[in-house]
Amino acid sequence: MKKNMGIIDRIIRILIIGVIVILYFTQVITGTLTIILGLVAVILLITSLVGVCPLYLPFGIKTCKVKPQEEKTE
Repeated sequence: MKKNMGIIDRIIRILIIGVIVILYFTQVITGTLTIILGLVAVILLITSLVGVCPLYLPFGIKTCKVKPQEEKTE
């Protein structure tokens, strides 16, 4: 799969993971909410490490910089 996530998108996802972790360790979130946000954090971590967001694919969204095509010289 081609990457469709830019660096800013990946950084935002990692910051969200950090907030979830802080909320968990300060016991602000508990119970079922902990499990749900934990799963969200794992999904965000995997997608940010891989650089591909499956939800972006059907919509054709790309937050990464598009490399300019090399000009063909004849």
